[in-house]
Amino acid sequence: MSAIVDPTAPLTPSGNLRRRLVVSQLVSAASVMASFLAVAVLVLVTYDVAKQGASALSWDFLTKNPVGLAGGGIANAIIGSTLIIIFATLIALPIGVLTGLYLTEYAKPNSRAARALRTALDLLQGVPTIVVGLFVFGLMVVGHGETGFAGSVALSIVMLPLIARSSQEVLLLVPSTLREAADALGVERWRAILTVVLPAAAGGIVTGAILAVARAAGETAPLLLVDSLANPTQTQLLVFGHGVPNIPVLIYTASNLGIPEAQARAWGAAFVLLGLILIANIGARLALARYRARLGQ
Repeated sequence: MSAIVDPTAPLTPSGNLRRRLVVSQLVSAASVMASFLAVAVLVLVTYDVAKQGASALSWDFLTKNPVGLAGGGIANAIIGSTLIIIFATLIALPIGVLTGLYLTEYAKPNSRAARALRTALDLLQGVPTIVVGLFVFGLMVVGHGETGFAGSVALSIVMLPLIARSSQEVLLLVPSTLREAADALGVERWRAILTVVLPAAAGGIVTGAILAVARAAGETAPLLLVDSLANPTQTQLLVFGHGVPNIPVLIYTASNLGIPEAQARAWGAAFVLLGLILIANIGARLALARYRARLGQ
């Protein structure tokens, strides 16, 4: 016959308490070491790129086009990357935000359609970017030629799941009382979303878009397939009909030339690109923290 447990009896430590404390301390120490290791890798990469590329930076490097194989600056590549990213954002942002709206405002959380869409977004986020580039190559380049717009389409596919999932998370942070107040006033659903929900979530959506832009700005594999044939010494202000010089492809081609001056220019371009990405990520994180604080989360 089993002993009767007295629920009012005081709690006493078991014989496994010491072992559990040791395991807990070991796991905590391993977590701290892993965190420091991740930060150390970032610091080492940033330091090495800064060390190699800082000497190449100058006003002419940022404002003049390349001259020959190893001379000049990267102004046209900066402009080209900016144009490609702008068009990619114009494609991915509305689709991603509308997808997030569907998942939060219209689809039932456990419905088959919502689960399938969330799974598709997660799978799309894990697809290698070289596969995305190959898909866009077959869709837009074969028979038509490489263009900057094809690069924008490829990067928009990379950005889409990030924007959609971040928009979904941000929209879930909007207090339900705002939706209930709009319903109580008899406001139509689409008008409540447009005038109440979206303005409340605008800051977080913009933050997610900035993170997606930072993620896509450094992608090289898709651009090598769909936008690597461009005149490296000229500035292209249109992304349709021809290739557009861009920073990732410039870094790849210059680093493979075997000319010290070209490799120095590649390091300088890498430093510029890394700096822009770090600034965008840090700014987006700060903006997201401010947005969460404003919502009281």
